[in-house]
Amino acid sequence: MKKKKCIAMLLAGGQGSRLGKLTTNIAKPAVSFGGKYRIIDFGLSNCVNSGIDTVGVLVQYKPLILNRYVGTGESWDMAVADGGVNILPPFAGETGGEWYEGTADAIYHNIDFIDMYDPEHVLILSGDHIYKMDYNLMLQEHESNNADLTVSVIEVPWEEASRFGIMTADEDGRIVKFSEKPKKPDSNLASMGIYIFKWKSLRKALLDNHDKEDSSHDFGNDVIPKLLADKKKLFVYRFQGYWRDVGTVKSYYDSQMDLMDDMEHINVFTKDMKVYSNSNYYPPQFLGPNANISDSLICNGCTVYGSVKHSILGSGAVIGDGAVVEDSIVLPNAIIGRNCKVKNAIVNEGVIMEDNLDVINEDGEVAVYGRAKLSI
Repeated sequence: MKKKKCIAMLLAGGQGSRLGKLTTNIAKPAVSFGGKYRIIDFGLSNCVNSGIDTVGVLVQYKPLILNRYVGTGESWDMAVADGGVNILPPFAGETGGEWYEGTADAIYHNIDFIDMYDPEHVLILSGDHIYKMDYNLMLQEHESNNADLTVSVIEVPWEEASRFGIMTADEDGRIVKFSEKPKKPDSNLASMGIYIFKWKSLRKALLDNHDKEDSSHDFGNDVIPKLLADKKKLFVYRFQGYWRDVGTVKSYYDSQMDLMDDMEHINVFTKDMKVYSNSNYYPPQFLGPNANISDSLICNGCTVYGSVKHSILGSGAVIGDGAVVEDSIVLPNAIIGRNCKVKNAIVNEGVIMEDNLDVINEDGEVAVYGRAKLSI
């Protein structure tokens, strides 16, 4: 096996309970986003755009759709013999089978996979963030600092800092303190959950952590504080672009509205840092004689007979005659019947909405209509 400079491990096993009905039948990274994408597309696309051709995708909660969607990684140009995309579910060992107990535990159970490539560095990613990032820039800084760990951070408003894991760094960018959701933060550098480790340093830290019975086996709660206590070289990498954790229905909705309203910061149409997807098999969209569409993203395979304003229609969605959809997100293959009114809503994947039904959320509230009926 060819030795790799850097491989990525993408944590995609989360249940995403705060997304409610959106994740009843599907893992959070596999939830539809922006019409033709799924959330995991952003992390995988960042990898291929950064020249990282070996990615382990760690799955756990309801992995069927995610497994089928990712497949061999061909859609992200990573179907290579010496690397590529590898789906890594929990498995039975000498002591039996067990679920991953935390983010660090998930990586620990895949040490053998990482060892096969004997990498110098390991990039740890979360599968539920929306952003476009060149990991090479972060890796260059990591190497120039000879760091054991580099944590990507983003400046957040001070009034929101207590919601995040906060890194306090000196003038050289070296981390001197880590606080998990502090009540009185002394920094506004929020961890993005993106880490680059020296593999030798991470391997030792995982082995040490696994033997601690009182550990939650988590990077933020356990591994990073221990590395700080051991005086290891930890640095921040300041990211300047768009980044959003879509862990709630509100943030999921808002980040998709940003695709239309904030293209200066998050633009899926640019050819550089392209966002790849495995949703290219739909036919062209069809617009009926009375269709009225404005300020919207309409994906391939959609059929529109009614009106759509400032909304996103996922691939294969159908909008019936006389229906009005406004400020909403219609996920793939959902069917909205005739004369329906939908406003400030998310219509779940594959849902069939009967004729003459209204789903209207006032006062800026956002709700999810229906449980997903998945067909991929």
